[in-house]
Amino acid sequence: MRFDVITLFPELFAPHLTQGITRRAFESGQVDVKLWQLRDHADNNYRRVDDRPYGGGPGMVMLVEPLERALAAVRAARADAVPAPVVHFTPTGRRIDQAVVREFAASPGAVLLCGRYEGIDQRFVDRHVDIELSLGDFVLSGGELPALALLDAVARLQDGVLGDALSHQQDSFEDGLLDCPHYSRPEVLASGDGEHAVPAALLSGHHAEIARWRREQSLALTARRRPDLIVAARTAGRLSKADERYLSSIGL
Repeated sequence: MRFDVITLFPELFAPHLTQGITRRAFESGQVDVKLWQLRDHADNNYRRVDDRPYGGGPGMVMLVEPLERALAAVRAARADAVPAPVVHFTPTGRRIDQAVVREFAASPGAVLLCGRYEGIDQRFVDRHVDIELSLGDFVLSGGELPALALLDAVARLQDGVLGDALSHQQDSFEDGLLDCPHYSRPEVLASGDGEHAVPAALLSGHHAEIARWRREQSLALTARRRPDLIVAARTAGRLSKADERYLSSIGL
């Protein structure tokens, strides 16, 4: 798959694409990322890509013409590739969740548009943008961080990227719930406030007991922190009778 990123700050991407376990996806070309400097498509000596908003107010608005030239260059370079949607990162978009990530992970890719300033001229959005996405209910200074988050999440779902092919299947949200707690060595952690042992179930060697403990911990954590996910799992019929019995035992 191929992602073309239109941005004013392509230098922000290199450290994230060349380090950590997900670099395997980028180095192998499983997730091919092309970076496009928007200022290269300005038509003035100052490489200006923004101007004051009509109607007044603070900030600047990204201009249509440089964006259209950049998008035309991307599409020309992708001539032999499968047509890709244009994604705009904005607080008004659909919130990125694991379902969105899975959709992109199974797709041929996209053109990722990283806005800045007060936003992008709506005429460009209306004419060229196919999908609007948001990282959450807060405002960032640009679209680069959401783009990086999406690329990282997509990369780790590619075959062979994670050390264990089952790793992502146990992640939070993969089955609609939060992940359970995890423990490693030492078996007993001694500290100033006493000793803290690994839960006995994880030391039992009994695979069914371990699976049951992890599932119950996942249910309990989700019920405490994201009860909306429990409601959604019930509505979708993803909870087993054993799940419901456990939730009933803790008052849900």
